[in-house]
Amino acid sequence: CGSLGASTGPVRDVVIEPEYLDVTLDRATTWTHPTPAEHTAFAYLFEGSARFGGAGGFGATAAAETQAGHGTIVLFGDGDLVSVAAGPSGARFLLVGGKPLREPIAWRGPVVMNTPEELDTAWRELRDGTFVKQ
Repeated sequence: CGSLGASTGPVRDVVIEPEYLDVTLDRATTWTHPTPAEHTAFAYLFEGSARFGGAGGFGATAAAETQAGHGTIVLFGDGDLVSVAAGPSGARFLLVGGKPLREPIAWRGPVVMNTPEELDTAWRELRDGTFVKQ
């Protein structure tokens, strides 16, 4: 979901404006991608290696770089641009972002709600078979 160049994914009208990109870079390739400054963004590198950030990296004031290898998650700070340089064997990563909800999170097992009371209700509905509404 999201947009890359002239292509836009099928996910529309979601309040957090999610962006979920599967990015593959050849070795020694540098890639930049604009990201709304008010969004939270992270990259999950699952193939190869890459350097994230740096001068002109995520945000106009970004100076730090993060070297990442297979299985690394990089959380970006404030800014409006993601910059990635692929390592010698290239890189493949997911770039995920969106507007933060800034809501409380209550979690128990596979169920995530906003409050412990909502969790209790959800688990009761799961037991009673009424969790899924038509």
